[in-house]
Amino acid sequence: MLHYYDYGDVTLSKHLEAVMEEHGEYCLRVAYLYVKDWTIAEEIVQDVFFAYYRQRDRFEQRSSLKTYLVKITEHKSHDYLRSWKNKRHELFEKIHIGANKRTPEMTLLAKDEQNTLTIALFALPITYREVIILYYYQELKVREIADILLCAENTVKTRLHRARKMLQSKLNPSDWEVLMDDSF
Repeated sequence: MLHYYDYGDVTLSKHLEAVMEEHGEYCLRVAYLYVKDWTIAEEIVQDVFFAYYRQRDRFEQRSSLKTYLVKITEHKSHDYLRSWKNKRHELFEKIHIGANKRTPEMTLLAKDEQNTLTIALFALPITYREVIILYYYQELKVREIADILLCAENTVKTRLHRARKMLQSKLNPSDWEVLMDDSF
């Protein structure tokens, strides 16, 4: 586990390289779960590590470095989703897909990507989606999620419960039974 210490200029690049190596893929998955596009998620993660580089002295070690980077990733992802760039991208995708016929390969890939749980998950409002992602996919504890989201543990538990109920209404019983474990 990497920790931030006051590195000199000589070892700073090695430290940043190690941080990116250790946490880059994790941050990429978190960003993807928000923006649903690997290319955009990669851009967001680049922004995350650039922000960490510029503001690394602000990291106060009140949480783990991983938690700190995930929080930056979430903020950058939210910023992207609110941006005009995102709105333009979505509009272009709708026009582009409608204008071109899909090839059989594209159709097969689309079917592979659109499993039932993923569709239902992405249909959830972001406040519920993020707790499901952090709890089930990132395997964080309720307390860690509360730290990341800057809310109370009971708020996280309530959001998990409501998210499960929303998923239950959208999925077959065999698809959602794994999500019904309320033990935190």
